[in-house]
Amino acid sequence: MNILDAAYQAVTSAVFSAGFPAFWLYTRWSGRYRRGFEERLGFIPSAVLSRLTIRPRLWIHAVSLGEIRVASAVTRALKERLGRCSILVSTATDHGFDLAVRTFGEDTPVIYAPVDAGFSVHSALRRIRPDAMVFLETELWPAWISRAHAMGIPTALVNGRISLRSFRGYRRLRPFFRHVLAGIDAFSMVGEADAERIRAMGADPSRVVVSGNAKYDLLASQVDPVAKDEMTRVLNLTGREPVLVAGSTRGGEEGYVLDAYERIREVFPETILVIAPRHTERAHGIAAICEARGLGCQLRSDFGPDGVKRTAPVVILNTFGELFRLYSVADIVFCGASLVPLGGQNPLEPAVWGKPVFYGPSMEDFPDAKALLEAHGAGGTVTGSDMLAERVIHLLRTPSELEERGRRARDAVLGASHAASRHARVVADLLDTAHETCRLNHEVG
Repeated sequence: MNILDAAYQAVTSAVFSAGFPAFWLYTRWSGRYRRGFEERLGFIPSAVLSRLTIRPRLWIHAVSLGEIRVASAVTRALKERLGRCSILVSTATDHGFDLAVRTFGEDTPVIYAPVDAGFSVHSALRRIRPDAMVFLETELWPAWISRAHAMGIPTALVNGRISLRSFRGYRRLRPFFRHVLAGIDAFSMVGEADAERIRAMGADPSRVVVSGNAKYDLLASQVDPVAKDEMTRVLNLTGREPVLVAGSTRGGEEGYVLDAYERIREVFPETILVIAPRHTERAHGIAAICEARGLGCQLRSDFGPDGVKRTAPVVILNTFGELFRLYSVADIVFCGASLVPLGGQNPLEPAVWGKPVFYGPSMEDFPDAKALLEAHGAGGTVTGSDMLAERVIHLLRTPSELEERGRRARDAVLGASHAASRHARVVADLLDTAHETCRLNHEVG
């Protein structure tokens, strides 16, 4: 075991052991982390293990909600390629767990992931005994990867993404992460920039391939025509008013958006603005800003079964999980976290609905998506409120261009699909290599 790896595992195990009594009391007092508590310690229920009856047995780890959706595409592709197999999915949060259960249904068991400490991951791996361990996107768990490697379990990083911001942090600890990456047998990355960064972090170049973004595969299947009718009713739209959606705004971007909106209303006074902050707890603060500007606004949660209708020109989305469906009624979309240096948000979610997309200069977390849209003439960078207002007004004045850019946006996403099958092939090849190695070792023995 490498000295850095040993130090990491010793520190994490010691910290967790020392803090365990307080953590246990906290879970009982607050209710947080109570669900799946034993699984987080590596004790996997026998009811879960009894469902993993078919080999090969694959364990896919997906933390975020977006990764769970990617996991569903990769899982589907794996089953198509491998035929019969057992797949287990792990996640870390209650929201993630609930989404995974809804997404995978009865066919695929879902568990809470063990904490990244030696005793918990060893216990979980020993009980599950996967034939391959698959981490999604940027999930680099040192103790987990090290224990899997030591136990002879092949590992892969699939749909791998290394943002520029993350890369800068990883690079400061390059000797440590070079050893961590040595325990991963295959890297199936989203784009060439991601591949270059993982190689610069110390990954063996011969193990790195570029397979595309499996999120593209999901988006087209998630477009539900019923959503547009539902959102039209929820927002009390007539179909005549332009709708501008500012999605996943962060860091005070609402001020820029509202400045642009006030200019747009001078030309198109019927325009509706929907602001969807990345963190819904900011909704009331944004409402206060609107009111200070003399702009009437309502919260999405106001529109309930009691018949309250939207009458204000500004709506603030403060409900969970509706943004993607909301894009269906937009005419034009601004993707947030991009006018401030936070890396941007996924512009392909509105694009697949056939919507022109604008974003600020900070799109470091989605360079492939940005490049894809701009190559098709469907996306564009704005540097501030004036440029955003000018671009929106221009498109609203030229409906034919608005429609054409929307069509290009959707075509761009649809044309970039099938990445999940390429990622699945990497995992399948890894299984074949492990099986052949095992056979040769058996023959030699």
